[in-house]
Amino acid sequence: MATRASPARRALSQNGSCSLQPGGAAHKGWQGFPPSFPLSRTAALGGVGRCRPAPGQAGGAVTCARCRAVRRHRGPGRPRERSWAGMGCAALLWGAILLACSCGPGPPRVGAAPLLAATYVLDDANGLGREFDGIGAVSGGGATSRLLVNYPEPYRSEILDYLFKPNFGASLHILKVEIGGDAQSTGLPWAFPGWIGKGENWPYDYPDITAYYIVSWILGAKQYHDLDIDYIGIWNERAFSSKYIKLLRYTLDKHGLEQVRIIASDRLWEPISFVMMIDSELHGVVDVIGAHYPGTKTVKNALLTGKKLWSSEDYSTFNNDVGAGCWARILNQNYVNGNMTATIAWNLVASYYEELPFGRCALMTAQEPWSGHYKVESPIWITAHTTQFTQPGWSYLQVDGHLEGGGSFVALTDGLGNLTIIIETMSHNHSKCIRPPLPNFSVVPQSATFYLRGSFSMVQTLQVWHSRLDFESGNSSLFQQLHPLRVWRGRFSLDLDVDEVYTLTTLKTGWKCGYPEPPPPQPFPSIYSDDFNIRNPPFSEAPNFADQTGVFEYFVNASDAGDHVFTLRQVVVQRPITWVSDADQTISVIGNFKWVNMTVTCDIYIEKPRDGGVFIAGRVDNGGIYVRDSKGVFFWVFADGTYRVTSDLAGKEILMKGLAGVRDNVWHTLTLNIQGNSASGLLNGYPLWENVTISKPGNGWAALGTRSFEFAQFDNFHIEAC
Repeated sequence: MATRASPARRALSQNGSCSLQPGGAAHKGWQGFPPSFPLSRTAALGGVGRCRPAPGQAGGAVTCARCRAVRRHRGPGRPRERSWAGMGCAALLWGAILLACSCGPGPPRVGAAPLLAATYVLDDANGLGREFDGIGAVSGGGATSRLLVNYPEPYRSEILDYLFKPNFGASLHILKVEIGGDAQSTGLPWAFPGWIGKGENWPYDYPDITAYYIVSWILGAKQYHDLDIDYIGIWNERAFSSKYIKLLRYTLDKHGLEQVRIIASDRLWEPISFVMMIDSELHGVVDVIGAHYPGTKTVKNALLTGKKLWSSEDYSTFNNDVGAGCWARILNQNYVNGNMTATIAWNLVASYYEELPFGRCALMTAQEPWSGHYKVESPIWITAHTTQFTQPGWSYLQVDGHLEGGGSFVALTDGLGNLTIIIETMSHNHSKCIRPPLPNFSVVPQSATFYLRGSFSMVQTLQVWHSRLDFESGNSSLFQQLHPLRVWRGRFSLDLDVDEVYTLTTLKTGWKCGYPEPPPPQPFPSIYSDDFNIRNPPFSEAPNFADQTGVFEYFVNASDAGDHVFTLRQVVVQRPITWVSDADQTISVIGNFKWVNMTVTCDIYIEKPRDGGVFIAGRVDNGGIYVRDSKGVFFWVFADGTYRVTSDLAGKEILMKGLAGVRDNVWHTLTLNIQGNSASGLLNGYPLWENVTISKPGNGWAALGTRSFEFAQFDNFHIEAC
């Protein structure tokens, strides 16, 4: 599923708002997504948050610092920075305009080779290119936003503002979310609840049930959260069924959801494009062909369909400056090379334990709710180069888009006279995405002259925003506003260095704001407890527990009048239709992956008679798509009165076993103590086993879980670790 980012930003907050200027309006809040969605509720949105003070301003100032340094660019052998203070914003030089701080050719470079020079024409007289659909990001596919909901205010709202607030940070147009299927996994399903397949790992055997499930989710998003879903997907990176897609369209229309469009198939361009070419009915119900990680290229059949083409999942790269270079390159070149009019990053925010698969493969990082620390990474500001100066519904200009010296440019217009040009000159080694492999290419410093024709011929001034990724010093300059650029008789020139991004625009709405620095990073607390005693929790999942298989939720145990009325319960009792090879056991991890020595204590309640079972664990070393292979120290007890100690989640590597006397539907207390190369276990405070030798792993999370997909309860969880 994809939805527009303004309501979506509300969908990702719980109950906070950014600071409002006088007169700012607070919008009505809404309750959070269903328990399967990893985020929760919102309240206020609107107004202007506190901006980072300009140099010399008091900390409470609310005006953003504008770039006051006047800059000019260099060719080989020429200094990068020079002050032009006091000279004004433009000077006539050799019959061309030297544009304030950034854009003129500059004085002659003694002994330097001339820059490669080329000209480019921007003209709308012969019509426009494809309609722009937006830039967005995915929250989902393994609960990537899991820890975000646990952030205290004001930090949670600050994070969301950096992602969604217009003209503030990334200003995303699209939010794509996972439809939770009770498994390790937009509206796009990664997995489906097991009951849809009636015991089979396939969602298309009963397509009417699957279609109704998806439509119910869309209706629920509107009824309970006031969210209008714009697009719905089929099945993430798995096979599609033409019959199901047609039935989904019928079911959507039957329930008054004619405005919801279908994206297929969130995998590769083929075979969906070919099938649409030979199946006119399928062609008629698919609105967008969405491909994942297309490498900026499309295929002939996709173009021949005449449909919108999206990179419906892309990026997935570590969010350092190389990740920013990857993102800058594909944001432009997905259209230049592949005619894709929307690009969606996986993932939105790295709000999950970093050592899980694809740690920090997100636009920004927020993985410490216990400290409040988060980091606005460079991809946020690369995103802003496009999103703050365009909107869905604008159109691309018909241009080739390739720069002669390497790199690319795109130009977009709203059809009302506004023009935005985004230029990137990312080098090969500084713009590698995680996938697919990137063919070799070269980028060199160059001079680019642009001629504005058609309705743009009267443009006299362009606002200039600039980023430079500096991989030598590490001192990158991100999304800095330079002095306006004067256009002389429909012409302007730029000296472009390598690894730069420029936005040139008629819009004056760009803004780089920021909040005060968040608290410093802190490791997960070495002593941590949770008794789950919350009567009306604002969300269903206990803080900091990250479910890897199964779903662990707050539970009111009405049958217990004693100390276990409020517990944590595993609630998935039928194996889902999975996207990856999930574990056969359920597991939720918590804590610090670097922990070596730890004592984990938890009250447990087996609900399944005969073959039910639960565990607590330490030094768990894996999760996500690799959870099936998790190693660690697992202390199991079973309803048949036995226990086991294993070094793997699958329970095959047995270190010790015996009788425990545990029964189902009775509360027991388990304690696991791991010190160095030795482990021991207690049952109800008494030693049950001890001095088991542990060879590996040497560190990892704490965890709890069940033997199978079964009901079980946990209470009074406590860790002491180092």
